[in-house]
Amino acid sequence: MPPAVLDDELAVLAADWSAFAGIDRMSNHWARPGWGPGRRSFYWMITFPGHRELAEEALSCQRELAAFGLDPVPADGLHITMNKIGVMGQVRREQLEELAQSVRGTLGGPLRLLAHPMAGSRGAVRFTVTPWTGLVSLHAALARAGERAGVPGGTETALFRPHLGILYHNCDRPAVDLIDAVAALRDRAPVEVVVDAVRLVELRREDRAYRWETLHEVALDGDGPR
Repeated sequence: MPPAVLDDELAVLAADWSAFAGIDRMSNHWARPGWGPGRRSFYWMITFPGHRELAEEALSCQRELAAFGLDPVPADGLHITMNKIGVMGQVRREQLEELAQSVRGTLGGPLRLLAHPMAGSRGAVRFTVTPWTGLVSLHAALARAGERAGVPGGTETALFRPHLGILYHNCDRPAVDLIDAVAALRDRAPVEVVVDAVRLVELRREDRAYRWETLHEVALDGDGPR
């Protein structure tokens, strides 16, 4: 369940942790269907090039959990997945161009976010991101633009759960030991990031990691961080 108040930091943290703590088994993230060899998909993503503090915190947490043999997200692979646009073959390049141009100047200002260690899902360990309101509004705006451009799209905004993954699970096993280890890291200070752009990317899997090519970068250039 999502938190009752999207900008209540404690409520978001509690909801994210409750969902993770209730998992009984971890699963293999890479076994998810639909990602065969050579697959390429188009997404809107928030990425963090050059954000040293976030990369260092992710690396520190990855080291603390190294005994579990999870697949770490590299510093240049840290991201928040926003909207799926469609799979290559379903979307024309002209639609991507139209989509990117249609949202320029319409997405509001930069987002001031906190990345909190930490929680997870059945297939990953991740930072909880707060607050949610700006991210949910951004998702909704991008979804509306996708509908106008006629692209297939993905998860509806009501089901969007912002998160920032740092480790992917690669097998099926009981979750309790990993949950206990992650719990021990939850008193670490959050990292502040200011997001000033969203990127339209061509996404692929490569050596148990996500890699992408940025096709369009759209600035969040409204009035001041939010």
